[in-house]
Amino acid sequence: MIGTLHIRNIGIIEDLSIDLNKGLNVLTGETGAGKTLIIDSLQIISGGRFSKEMIRRGETNSFVELCMYEPENREFQDGTIIVSREINNNGKNMCKINGRMVTVNELKSFMSKYIEIHGQNDNQNLLDNKLHLNYLDGFIGNDIRKTKEEYLKLYLEYNEVKKELKENFGDDKEKQRKLDLLQYQVNEIEEAGLKEKEEEELEEKRKMFLNSEKISENLTNADSLIGENAIDSISMAIRALEKIENIDKKYEDTNSNLKSIYYELQELSRDINSYKEDIYFDEEERNFVEERLNLISLLKRKYGNTINEILNYKNEVLEEIDRIQNLEEYTNKLNIRKKELENKMDILADKLHSKRKEYATILSENINNELVELEMKNAKINIHVEKREEYIKTGKDNVLFYIRTNIGEEEKELSKIASGGEMSRTMLAIKKVLADSDKMPVLVFDEIDTGISGKAANSVADKLKSISKKHQVLCISHLPNIAALADYNYFISKEVTDKRTKTNIKLLEEKEVIEEIARISSGEINDITLKYAERLRNKKAS
Repeated sequence: MIGTLHIRNIGIIEDLSIDLNKGLNVLTGETGAGKTLIIDSLQIISGGRFSKEMIRRGETNSFVELCMYEPENREFQDGTIIVSREINNNGKNMCKINGRMVTVNELKSFMSKYIEIHGQNDNQNLLDNKLHLNYLDGFIGNDIRKTKEEYLKLYLEYNEVKKELKENFGDDKEKQRKLDLLQYQVNEIEEAGLKEKEEEELEEKRKMFLNSEKISENLTNADSLIGENAIDSISMAIRALEKIENIDKKYEDTNSNLKSIYYELQELSRDINSYKEDIYFDEEERNFVEERLNLISLLKRKYGNTINEILNYKNEVLEEIDRIQNLEEYTNKLNIRKKELENKMDILADKLHSKRKEYATILSENINNELVELEMKNAKINIHVEKREEYIKTGKDNVLFYIRTNIGEEEKELSKIASGGEMSRTMLAIKKVLADSDKMPVLVFDEIDTGISGKAANSVADKLKSISKKHQVLCISHLPNIAALADYNYFISKEVTDKRTKTNIKLLEEKEVIEEIARISSGEINDITLKYAERLRNKKAS
């Protein structure tokens, strides 16, 4: 639900914050006070079009911010969603969802899951034939869900099979060109004779080449110092200690330790000599290592980041070659699988079609019953479920809502209804029936009561009240019947300050609600209209 709507610099709205609540929120007020601008602001924050003429005179930008609460949405912490949109007079937009920058299209897609706006000529969802199937399936609910899931799984595989059949490498000439390229790649990799960990070993050798002079110089120094100085000196020390080792045990132990060092040092000297021999590389070997590393680098740029990836790529290419060479057999397998999928989808599509036909009749009857209560006794909704040739992700059905508004007329699509009042009431009837299955959290109605009165007005008010039990409803209205049933009433007014007009909004207390109902019922507040307002208000209490 919407918690707070903040609007700045749109039309005569200077800076306005509206705290909305659960249930039925009704906005009433003076003509031209800015009620419709509030709906316009909701359309803007929902990703709708914006004209720079809407920016308040003298300002450089407009700003709309919305705070929503959706506790079941685990994507956002505590279910809090803050959406904002700033529009500058140069046409630039800045849209954010919980602080993250998004495009206008992303904003529109996101908000379409939370807010649905309806006006006399703005029942876009109701008029969109693509959504009629969703309305019907939502009404059917669990009776169709499992079949749809089974069908969708097959449909996704079916599309993959069709895609593979389409990508069959074209004619023989194109196929041969493809084979030549793939075979060249295999030959290039195979001729390289790559081995695992080869690159690491070559890099080690290259490192030795680059540092060979430094290594040789320091190994020679180390060998000279050990051989000419250390070993001879220790040998002389051993002979000296041998002359006194019989005098005291400690001299004998020390000499024994020194001999161990002597033997270890001899081993080290031999190792260093061996290292000196190992660092000798001829120019031919050096060139081989460089050429080999260059080759590996070239293949990595073409086929993978490592030798393993290159070898894996070769195996994939071999499989591709085999598939192309055996394309006819592979295509036959795909066609067989495609036919199997079509047969299974046809069975499920028939089940979906039968179920939709059955429930279309029930839904039509339910909506028609609501239309009778809305003083459209001669109107009849007829939901058509027609089979199509091609498969779509929901089956093979087209679902269209048709209506006949008067006896003797032909039925026609909902979008062909001429009267805004008829459209509004038809939309209300559908929303009332679908209230339990419709997951849209927020429904906004902009003066949909225009042109209706009497029993129809009472029925419209009742339907709005009923819908508000399952949804948060925001309604701009001139009807006292609707205002009387509101859970929360807001009064929109305008004032002139410093020669500028601006919009104000106030959440009315109960006494003020009675007075406002009296005002919109006859245009003035007196004892008669107040009593009438109280009677209407008592209807809500009952």
